Amino acid sequence: MTILYGIKNCDTIKKARNWLALHNIAYQFVDYRTDGLTLAQLTNFANACGWQNLLNTRGTTYRQLAEADKTDLTETKALALMLAQPAMIKRPLLIHDEKYYLGFTIADYQSIFGK
Repeated sequence: MTILYGIKNCDTIKKARNWLALHNIAYQFVDYRTDGLTLAQLTNFANACGWQNLLNTRGTTYRQLAEADKTDLTETKALALMLAQPAMIKRPLLIHDEKYYLGFTIADYQSIFGK
């Protein structure tokens, strides 16, 4: 099964979903905001991708954090921040054939799905 995690109003998520639909690839979409996210799921994602890769430091939500929240980041602190504000999780997170992929580019998805 292919699962796509993200936030439905994110432009990159829309591009990834459109690409999957265009290529008739069945997938389940999980919206962090409406479907929720548990610490166990987030920890699993961090183990698979690395918490530093999972944390979107370029996004508005992260940049608007207080400096104290961004200082001396540890995995525990970063996971707590991402759990509280899922917009800080890099998007999309795709799980396909039990492998984890962060972000979206057409070339990457063509390679992943052999299209």
